[in-house]
Amino acid sequence: MPEKLRLDELAEERLSARDKGLPVRAYGNTVREFLDSDPQLGEFWTPLVVLDADAMRNNLDVMSEWTRVRGLELMPHGKTTMAPALWQKQLDAGCLGITLATMGQVRTARSFGLSSIMLANAVVDERSLRYLAGELADPEVRFVCWADSVTTIEAMERALRDIDLSRPVDVCVELGADGGRTGARSIEAALDVARRTAASDVIRLAGVAGYEGSLGHDRSQRALGAVRAYLQNQVELHQALGDLYDDGEIYVTAGGSAYFDVVADVYAEAMGEDSRTRWTLRSGAYITHDDGFYRGISPLDEAGTNVARPLRSAMYGVARVVSHPEPGLALLDGGKRDFPFDEGLPIPRATASDLGHEWVTFNGAAVTAMNDQHSYLSVGVHDVTLGEVVTLGLSHPCTAFDKWHYLPVVSSSESDRVIDLVRTFF
Repeated sequence: MPEKLRLDELAEERLSARDKGLPVRAYGNTVREFLDSDPQLGEFWTPLVVLDADAMRNNLDVMSEWTRVRGLELMPHGKTTMAPALWQKQLDAGCLGITLATMGQVRTARSFGLSSIMLANAVVDERSLRYLAGELADPEVRFVCWADSVTTIEAMERALRDIDLSRPVDVCVELGADGGRTGARSIEAALDVARRTAASDVIRLAGVAGYEGSLGHDRSQRALGAVRAYLQNQVELHQALGDLYDDGEIYVTAGGSAYFDVVADVYAEAMGEDSRTRWTLRSGAYITHDDGFYRGISPLDEAGTNVARPLRSAMYGVARVVSHPEPGLALLDGGKRDFPFDEGLPIPRATASDLGHEWVTFNGAAVTAMNDQHSYLSVGVHDVTLGEVVTLGLSHPCTAFDKWHYLPVVSSSESDRVIDLVRTFF
């Protein structure tokens, strides 16, 4: 049975003017009371980021089936959304657990009862390790973190030896690559970390981890070759650790949201009869996909080769024209504080006279620049009028969710009915 998080309290939170985008009539109501009142998107204030429930269901099903067929586990990166309600949907779809990036995020997740956690990072400070020791007293908690140096292991040991520890902390050796992010820079260096980990009485060697996404930013042959070579090194490291592993659970894990197909190909060559190892992807952006970076690089986008059922963009922005200072230029009321911009600017898709009105496809327009609270809309052949609203395709979910306390969820992109408010915890 999938793990059930403690989400009931989210429905009892009271809405207020501090929650941007919500209609005035929501103030003072609990989330449950507001949703029971049949809210419509046309009541909300701009700017907005909206989620599409139908597209998210599609994406959950697509990724669940894709990993199942390949014999892979999925522990999606929860820092993408920091939304426990969406984590629950991922767990319900068969995910082994949730990956997180900081111990602060782990603490948030544990407050909702999440028990299966991978920390794609190291834990080296005493306060975090003391907290972790307390959580590991619960036998239901599955936790694994990473380490990329002997120094990291020694820092963990110094703190853990002074703590009443019910069981060792599981640690994966992180393999990196030149020009990459964290991680031991060679197999030899990673082996040193593994030997030191296996010799510890308070830390347990639990596998091999890493992140291939920093080695490429497109699907060129150069990028794909670098990713593949890195993953082959990761598998080689795992195989070299055979005599150091105990009889417990082992992970081999990689896989952002761009190259998980390459991860699957390389892992497939090594899985064989290795039934005790959990070959685990951590792709997190798939639940909403996007209209920008991941649309251009994901192997499961509709533009991909032989994709029978693609991921669909399940998030979009809405902004209003608040100025038309010169021909061909309009200013929207949403900017960097509202929409992601680090992996591409928003993409104008359609216009309407207001929220809740009929959308008309928007051709020949582009967002050319953004300020904190404005986007510069070059309107091209399709002019806009003051007060009109524009839907925006967004790029990079990881920097879309962090700007919003609540995101309205519509039943589908064709619907104005708001069926949920997704709460984030950034």
